[in-house]
Amino acid sequence: MGMVNLHFRATELGEGYTRIVGPGDAGLRLLEFGRIILGREQVYRGETGEREAALDILTGSCTVEVECGETFLYRGIGGRKDVFSSNPTMLYIPRGSAYRVSAGVLGVDAAVFSAPSENGRRPLLIEPKDVAVASVGAWNWRRDVRTGIGSGVDVDRLIVGETVNPPGNWSSAPPHKHDRRSPPVEVPMEEIYFYRVKPPQGFGVQVVYTAPGDEEPFEAAYVVRSDDAVAIPRGYHPVAALPGYQLYYLWGLAGEERLYGAWSDDPAHSWLRSAEPIVKEASG
Repeated sequence: MGMVNLHFRATELGEGYTRIVGPGDAGLRLLEFGRIILGREQVYRGETGEREAALDILTGSCTVEVECGETFLYRGIGGRKDVFSSNPTMLYIPRGSAYRVSAGVLGVDAAVFSAPSENGRRPLLIEPKDVAVASVGAWNWRRDVRTGIGSGVDVDRLIVGETVNPPGNWSSAPPHKHDRRSPPVEVPMEEIYFYRVKPPQGFGVQVVYTAPGDEEPFEAAYVVRSDDAVAIPRGYHPVAALPGYQLYYLWGLAGEERLYGAWSDDPAHSWLRSAEPIVKEASG
């Protein structure tokens, strides 16, 4: 992949599902990201086909019916005011499913990741109480990570979670990547970030760059605003919030192998990890 644009800016979206970025775009082969937006009591019907999907309810609430040999009904799920206020509700929908999303009285805005899947599974609801939350990093690279579909969730390829940066803070720090096969340290996985900023007029900065010696080197920095997305087919990818503004990003990964945490730090900046206990002890 030569240098291509990885930044997909926010646009006005209509009712139903809108594909934002996926295979064939920005060097991606597996992972697709889109959004389902519905007004009060509107309905969207979809099919997963040969892909598995994960819905993250950003705002609003909905009832979802999934038909995959059996019928599964999830009533009134979601309900958070905004992505900064609480943990997400996620719904895993396996391959070969038909599903129906019925919005609640305030409508619903749901993000959708999907990836190829070879194995049929059962749907799974991940409620806010089921989400694993961790405070990661230290000082101005501390952030909160909410993992909804992680290693403990039985799916084929998808890994999905959310990160919230305090104002002015960095995340994906030290910068890491997952584009080479060296298990268990690193396995190739594509990733997509989707952003929200609070207050909404703010922005963040997303950096993507390759390792020294990469056969097709590139480096880029993008100013990211609410409802933007950035595809990360390879390379290190740190991100920073503007001072005074919280930065949220939803992240989804998919690869031929599924191994949460199988990424490697940029050796030039890996010393940050050894500094974290020192900073935490000094500030505690």
